[in-house]
Amino acid sequence: MAKVAYILLCHKDPAGIIRQAEGLTAAGDFVVIHFDARAKAEDYHALCKALSRNANVAFVKCRIKCGWGEWSLVQATLNAIDTGLRRFREASHFYMLSGDCMPIKSAAYTHRFLDENDADFIESFDYFESDWIKTGMKEERLIYRHLFNERKNKRLFYAAFGLQRRLGLRRAIPPDLQIQIGSQWWCLRRKTIEVLVDFVRARRDVVRFFRTTWIPDETFFQTLVRHLVPELQIRSRTLTFLMFSDYGMPVTFYNDHYDLLLGQDALFARKISQDATRLKERLGQLYANDDASFRISDEGRQLYQYLTARGRVGRRYATRFWESGSSLGRERELMIVICKKWHVAKHLLEKISHVTNVPAIEYLFDEASTPLPDLGGIESSLTKRTRHRRALMRMLFDYYEADRMIICLDPSKIDLLHDLDNDRSITRMLEVECQFSDDYLIGHARRIGLAGSETTHGTLGSLLPTIRNDILFEIDRIRDAGFTHLDRISQTASPEENGAVLSRFLSIPPDHAAEIANSQNLFAD
Repeated sequence: MAKVAYILLCHKDPAGIIRQAEGLTAAGDFVVIHFDARAKAEDYHALCKALSRNANVAFVKCRIKCGWGEWSLVQATLNAIDTGLRRFREASHFYMLSGDCMPIKSAAYTHRFLDENDADFIESFDYFESDWIKTGMKEERLIYRHLFNERKNKRLFYAAFGLQRRLGLRRAIPPDLQIQIGSQWWCLRRKTIEVLVDFVRARRDVVRFFRTTWIPDETFFQTLVRHLVPELQIRSRTLTFLMFSDYGMPVTFYNDHYDLLLGQDALFARKISQDATRLKERLGQLYANDDASFRISDEGRQLYQYLTARGRVGRRYATRFWESGSSLGRERELMIVICKKWHVAKHLLEKISHVTNVPAIEYLFDEASTPLPDLGGIESSLTKRTRHRRALMRMLFDYYEADRMIICLDPSKIDLLHDLDNDRSITRMLEVECQFSDDYLIGHARRIGLAGSETTHGTLGSLLPTIRNDILFEIDRIRDAGFTHLDRISQTASPEENGAVLSRFLSIPPDHAAEIANSQNLFAD
C-alpha cells in the first residue's frame, strides 16, 4: 500500500503545523518539515518540542532562508527530499505541501488512488508553446541571470535585468533540456525522486542554470521529471486543488467551503485560511475516516468564476467607430421578447409566427446555433453578431424585406437592450415573466456548467439562492432602465390579461392576441 512522505514547506503558524503533522502521521504517513530560517526561532523550537517524539516526523536540519521567486525554494525542497529519503525508507511517494494545505479526501482514499495510478502527478507544460504564463516576463526568466529578489529589491532586480539586456548578455538554455512549467505542488513516486536526486548530483551545470532563473520552483522539477520519466508515466496535473483570482492571488477557502472542497477531483486543497478553524478540524477528521465516501463533481473553478464574475464583466456596448451614425431605420420597428426560459420564448415565437407574418428570430445574440441566412459571414459567430449588431439587424430587415421584426434576448443582455432602444427605429420590448422551480434552477446550473451530475445536494442548496437572485437582479435592471415601450406577460396572469398585453405589443387585433395567449402549455417547463 502507498505510504506518503509529505514535504511541508512552512514559515508560520506553528500550532497549525503541529495539528497538520499529527493528523497526517496518525494515518501512517510521514511528514518532512522545512521551517523557513527567516521565521522566529521560538516558533521553530515550539515545533521541534511538540513533534520530537513523533517517529513519523522529520525536520530538515539545513534550513534555508526562502524568498518568493528565488532558487532558495527549490533548494529547501531538495534538502527536504534528502531528509525524507534517508529517514523514511518505506515512503513510496513524496507529496509537496505548504502549511496552508489540507487534505480533502481520507487517507484510505489517497492511498487507494496512488496505488491505482502508478504515475507521477506534476503539471509540466511546454514553457514556450503553452499559455501557462499569462503576462509579464517569459523567455527573459531563463535567458538572463536573476540575482536579486524582485519583491524585496525591485530596483536592483530590474536594473540588473535592464543592464544585461542592453549589453546583450543572453545565455543559452541547456541544449538537452526542453523547459517545462507548472504548479510547484506535485506528487512524485519514490523511484522518480531517487533518479532526480542522482541527476542533480551529476549535472551541476543544470543546477547552476536554474539557480539564476526567475521563479525556478515552477520550472525545475517540472523540466527534470519530463527529462527523466517516460511520458506515459506522467500525469500533467496537480493533485492539489487551488485557484487564483483575476488579480493573480491564491483563492482562500473558509469554513463554509467544506462541501465544495470534498467534491473536487483532488487529494488536497490550498489555500485554507488560518482562521478557518472549523474547516481545518473537519478536514483533519476526514483524513482519518477510512469509511468516508466521495462524489466527485469538480465544479469548483466554474462556480468560483460564476460567483466572482457577476458585476465585473463589461457592461457597456459602446458604439464602434464604424457604426457611428448608423441606424436600423426610422421607419422600422424592432420587437424584442425578453425571457430567461429560452424554450418558453421560442414556443411563444412559434405561436406568434403562426398568427402573424412578422419575421421572428430566436436568440441570435445568445445561441450560436440560431438559424440565420447567409449574410456574408457577419452571422458566423456570436462575437461578430454582437460586435456588428446594428449592421446585422439592418441586413436581416433587408433580407426579409420587412419593416417589422421580432427577436429574443436573454435578460442578461441589458447593454444590448440599451443600445437597440437608443436607435432611431421604434423598439418595443416584451418581458416574459416565468416562475423558477428548484428543479429548473438545478437544470440551469448543469446546463451552464456550474454543477455536474455528482454535485452534492449541499453544494446545490447553497448555489440555488444565488442563481435565483441573479435572475431577479437581471429582471430588476430591465424594469429600472426606463425603456419607453416595455410590456410584460406573466405565468401567473390570466390569458385575458396576457392577451391584452400581446395585442398592444404586437399591434394586432385582440382576437389574434387571445389565440396566442390561450395556447396550450405556453409557459410549460
